[in-house]
Amino acid sequence: MRDEFGDIANFLVVYVREAHASDEWVMESNTKAGVLIAQPRSIEERRAAAAFFVAGSKVTLPVVVDGLDDGASIPYGAWPERLYVLDEEGRILYRGGPGPFEFKPEEVVAVLRRLRERAAP
Repeated sequence: MRDEFGDIANFLVVYVREAHASDEWVMESNTKAGVLIAQPRSIEERRAAAAFFVAGSKVTLPVVVDGLDDGASIPYGAWPERLYVLDEEGRILYRGGPGPFEFKPEEVVAVLRRLRERAAP
């Protein structure tokens, strides 16, 4: 995605609270996959959980970690997981549905393609 959209946008993933923490709401699929992470109680624990996510996923984008105050997550309603496309001023151009059932990365790709087409000379 970086190569295709690098001319119109900067991409990153914001790692927020655990959606299905082992000490809160566990999904059977997480248990089967061995993904059992307790809700982090410190920023170090949240960073470790983010590192675990990156290591086990196909994400190649830069990943930043939301603070324990959920300063990025709360204003956007990004928990349990949600996809956004923002403009340079932070205005929402696309807001996906809450995951995991309404988590649709292909919609983000479509939005970014439309933006690229509009930006083309």
